[in-house]
Amino acid sequence: QFAGVWHVTAIASNCSIFLKMKDGMKSSMAIVSFMPEGDLAMKLVWPLMDKCQKFDLVFQQSGQAGHYIGMWAQEKRDLHVMETDYSNYAVLHEAHHSEGESSTALQLLSREQDVSPQILQRFVELLPTMGLTTDMLAILPKSGEWPKGTGWQ
Repeated sequence: QFAGVWHVTAIASNCSIFLKMKDGMKSSMAIVSFMPEGDLAMKLVWPLMDKCQKFDLVFQQSGQAGHYIGMWAQEKRDLHVMETDYSNYAVLHEAHHSEGESSTALQLLSREQDVSPQILQRFVELLPTMGLTTDMLAILPKSGEWPKGTGWQ
């Protein structure tokens, strides 16, 4: 039920890199699929400056429902699906652990680029429960058309 296309409509994080970039960020897209063994595969496209950056991420099942773990180079990511109704929205909690720095992020995903004020309000209410504040929040503006050739039109 969770598989398919999602729009990343809001993010809050205490990651220093994110905090420097958040004001210039736009909504991105994520395509979620599940592999036969239950691992979660996520294709992300972020519009950065004039080009789109693509990321292919694979998170392994942890054994707990809605909890996945990813390892890249020296970085470990814990991904939890905190809340979802599968058809409209999902709230993801991501904890990054890398050498010397750990950070927390909450992401609001929605099936449409527009998210209801009630869902956005619910997302904002979750921030303090994860140690995040509203000044760490970016409500991402729509990214408009995807550049040709990205396969995301």
